[in-house]
Amino acid sequence: MSRAITLLLCLMVAACATMPPERPASRAEVGVAFDRNGEIGSFADGVADPNTGRQVTIDDPVRVASISKMVTAIGVMQLVDAGKLDLTSDVSRWLGWTLRNPSYPDQPINLSMLLSHTASVREHDDDYVIPLGQSLRQVMADPRNWDTQHGPADHYFSYVNLNYPIVGTIIETVTGERFDLWMHEHVLAPMKLDACYNWPTCSDVAVARAVELDDPTGKPQKDDLHGRRPDCPVFVKAGTSCDLSLWRLGENGSLFAPQGGLRISARGLARIGRMLLNDGTLEGVRILSPNAVHVLLTQVWGFDGSNGQTDGGFFCSAGNGTHQLPNRFPGCADDLGARGATLVGHAGDAYGMKSGLWIDRQRGRGVAYFVTGVPGDAAKAPGSAYTAAEVHAFRRTYALLPN
Repeated sequence: MSRAITLLLCLMVAACATMPPERPASRAEVGVAFDRNGEIGSFADGVADPNTGRQVTIDDPVRVASISKMVTAIGVMQLVDAGKLDLTSDVSRWLGWTLRNPSYPDQPINLSMLLSHTASVREHDDDYVIPLGQSLRQVMADPRNWDTQHGPADHYFSYVNLNYPIVGTIIETVTGERFDLWMHEHVLAPMKLDACYNWPTCSDVAVARAVELDDPTGKPQKDDLHGRRPDCPVFVKAGTSCDLSLWRLGENGSLFAPQGGLRISARGLARIGRMLLNDGTLEGVRILSPNAVHVLLTQVWGFDGSNGQTDGGFFCSAGNGTHQLPNRFPGCADDLGARGATLVGHAGDAYGMKSGLWIDRQRGRGVAYFVTGVPGDAAKAPGSAYTAAEVHAFRRTYALLPN
């Protein structure tokens, strides 16, 4: 085979590798690359509101799913900085009642365990979505929400949303404020983010720019708003009124979805990444101490082949609200295409939306992105635990960074 033909075939293969997966009409793909000083490049393609045909931009807020956990953890680390929380004490002291795995009643649970998904909490029937008027304590009294084979002391990882309503409840008890209001005042607003948990603290402008999340057929799944705030920002049982006066301090930290309810733009995510790259400051405003950033980003669990559930190689490390990739542990398939760099941050996945905020601390840069309209049964990228759609969104954004 001649060198010319070989070169042509290589170019064709490379082109195919970077072509986006087939995109439904309702899909949007957005990415922002940044460094410590600002944005390096960005793109925004597709539709934010299929009902009107409004095109998506990098300033449009989307429900970023589990990246919310990382931002909730930033709130926790603020309280650690202030001396109101620590990561190693029994969290029962803040809850006001004893939190224990009934199969391991002598093993206390601390905040680091909850943040890193090693507390032995489990969930059934989406029990992390606790309706208005019901309590976290009731949910945690159900033995089905606990691991009977591994206790907190086993340091066994299983990614469980219910950890973060417990964290949200603790934030409420130590601050004396509703979770979403405290997070807005102390974490989001100081970074000049028009972002919110479940919409109450976002501006009317942000609500009007909401990215609707549809399934691949175009059926709305979340945030079908068209400029109008949702009738109820929290989960209520059918036939129950949305009366927020029923909220009780420290009773139900799940109401404003600390595990997945953050609405924020890709540009907003990039600002959070810049804050972390700058050791806790953003444009002269200190959000966290350098030590708090270090603790947030340091991994406290790593897969050794048997000490946790990796979801097909997706989760191979865990920090106090963050994950690292890629990992070289056995069975991991978590390299999105970082070109040899080690990244730390968090991914998001819900309602057909895939997202990520990842920073390279060594090189002082990072990426934020999301893609919507991804089918629940979407194919994985070859050799990866991530879908082809999210790998494409990551690599397209990462390509904006200099080599």
